[in-house]
Amino acid sequence: MKTMETLNNLIDVNEKEGWFHLHSKESSYILQIHPLGYPLHVYWGARLQGPIEVQAIMPNFAEETNLDRLPQEYPQYGSGDFRNPAYQALLEDGSRITELTYQTFRLFNGKQPLTGLPATYVEDDSEAMTLELELEDSYSGLNVVLSYTVFAEFDAIVRSARFINKGVKTLKLLSAHSASVDFPRGEYDAVYLSGAWTREASVQRSRLNPGTLRIESRRGMSSHQFNPFLALVTPAANENYGEVYGFSLVYSGNFSIDAEVDSMHSTRVTVGMNSFDFTWKLLPGEQFQTPEVVMAYSRAGLGDMSRTYHRLYRTRLCRGAHRDQNRPILVNNWEATYFNFDADKLEEIAKAGGDLGIELFVLDDGWFGKRDDDKTSLGDWVEHSKKLPLGLEELSNRIQKHIPQFGLWVEPEMVSPDSNLYRSHPDWCLHAEGRRRTEARTQLVLDYSRQDVVDYIFEALSDVFIRAQVTYVKWDMNRGLTEIGSAGLEPERQQETAHRYVLGLYQLLERLTTRFPHILFENCASGGGRFDPGMLYYMPQTWTSDNTDAVERLKIQYGISLVYPISTIGAHVSAVPNHQVDRITPLATRGHAAMSGNFGYELDLTKLTDEEKEIVRFQVESYKRHRSLVQRGDFYRLLSPFEGNSTSWMFVSEDRKEALVFYFRVLAEANMPPAKLKLQGLQPDYVYQLTDTNEKVRGDRLMHAGLAIPSLKGDFASMCIHLEV
Repeated sequence: MKTMETLNNLIDVNEKEGWFHLHSKESSYILQIHPLGYPLHVYWGARLQGPIEVQAIMPNFAEETNLDRLPQEYPQYGSGDFRNPAYQALLEDGSRITELTYQTFRLFNGKQPLTGLPATYVEDDSEAMTLELELEDSYSGLNVVLSYTVFAEFDAIVRSARFINKGVKTLKLLSAHSASVDFPRGEYDAVYLSGAWTREASVQRSRLNPGTLRIESRRGMSSHQFNPFLALVTPAANENYGEVYGFSLVYSGNFSIDAEVDSMHSTRVTVGMNSFDFTWKLLPGEQFQTPEVVMAYSRAGLGDMSRTYHRLYRTRLCRGAHRDQNRPILVNNWEATYFNFDADKLEEIAKAGGDLGIELFVLDDGWFGKRDDDKTSLGDWVEHSKKLPLGLEELSNRIQKHIPQFGLWVEPEMVSPDSNLYRSHPDWCLHAEGRRRTEARTQLVLDYSRQDVVDYIFEALSDVFIRAQVTYVKWDMNRGLTEIGSAGLEPERQQETAHRYVLGLYQLLERLTTRFPHILFENCASGGGRFDPGMLYYMPQTWTSDNTDAVERLKIQYGISLVYPISTIGAHVSAVPNHQVDRITPLATRGHAAMSGNFGYELDLTKLTDEEKEIVRFQVESYKRHRSLVQRGDFYRLLSPFEGNSTSWMFVSEDRKEALVFYFRVLAEANMPPAKLKLQGLQPDYVYQLTDTNEKVRGDRLMHAGLAIPSLKGDFASMCIHLEV
């Protein structure tokens, strides 16, 4: 019997009383087994020290048998709980009733990978501890293993569920969520991200009321419309104050997050794959693994929660050689040329970029097949014979005379009806036999649930990457999934297609990133349509939005920073009038917005005036000096673009000896009083020097009295301030 056994000081177990206490430096998560075998949720919040008296923090539920009143860890359907279940199964006899009860537990150091799925990880087993609870439905033989990992250095709990059919009959999963948490109260606000193409990541906040708040995607990808993230916050919580409970799903397909307030004013949050149009056939002996959800707790507001996600995702979700490297400053030719280019024009842009200190040239859409517009050739990954008669290898050599690195845009999940690939394999796209094939952007979606399709794309791209000496790939996806069916699956498995598509994508990305570890892959889906933790496991940065307007980007980049590290945010300076909103903003302001992410340019550098070239040269040099701070420093949001005319944020080094502050004012205002900006994250007794003015100020003055903002002229004005001890 294990009584108060502590492993790595992260998990305490009292087997006699049936409770488990998971704790990191600042948070605790406690669950207990009910006498009837149901895992109950006891507590999640600030760290509780010393021995745990469970009954002192939770009502005595030992005599309670009404499941509708019990705070459960993984609730089931059909046995008296009328709230949202965590899963549902269909048995061969037609019954949808299962009843999971506790069988045993396992503890081990570290964290195991999830088969076929992206996941957070450890580099040493001492970094984390994992608890597994095994549950069983005795009638059907369905087993579910609930996994909980607690990290020593992050206030995060990572949960997932694994289904195992130990029975003798086939069953079908109708829903399989990653986690469910029952909160004993209903007085929370929900914070989440919504939007659309070119309008991603708008911060939404609303009070939870009786009923269910749902955010979801049914588009086959995580979507522009909703990000797979939700935070419950106490009503008075803000950036720096109040309790916050964050849920972030590591998955790139259809998802749902529900926050349900019941008649007893308790709240149930359910997170995982969307059960819409989903089933999964589970033969005897087979397993099904859900994606994982990363749950972050903060008692110091949304900013503290964000920094937990930033550190964890930057260092223990992103992988590979580029994880800790400075990201290159790039120029992309898309808004400079669109489809109208040849090798000479591309080299002209590269030469101009090289003269300005740019490190990476990216050739965007239009280099392959007969691609002179967006109506043809996706799937034919061979050079456009008229634009590039000597091929990518020759172009890459020409580019690298001026800029050291060469990158390429691809959209490998799509096929054009007007393509050699589609004419040869019309059954390789997602489709329903006898039905219309819906085209969006004049393209169809390849069926990545099929191994032959994945294998073909792997070989085609590998050939291109080798010949072109590619060091960067922009991986695009420009439409959602329709007619979600596969010629490779039997009729009763057609509702598995959407998830199998995502698994096929993950498999392909794993193979490509393993074969080409030197390539920096950037995720894109018409911008931020698939900005999710699942993609970060393979691609450490994402093109945040196709909207490059500096003013719009303030909201987009502010919103996405709620969850995602700055090192994952792609941000470029583009030409004015802006191609999305027709706004004219100063080059300096465009630079400051883009320098608040992975920096680059998306315009024709050959058309810059001498004055503009000097500004760009200064921006490039400045970003090179500060990019390690931007990409790996702690990020603090100071002023929200959703709440006023000004936006501000700052980056602070881990040792607090250096900081970079950005301030943006959208519209000029007459006769305004002098503004002061209260900074965050500094060491109070350090003396900081403002490098532009040589003024010296103590950290406590900067944080509590504030930094004076000089008068700015005109609309769309900005400034950048560097501080150093």
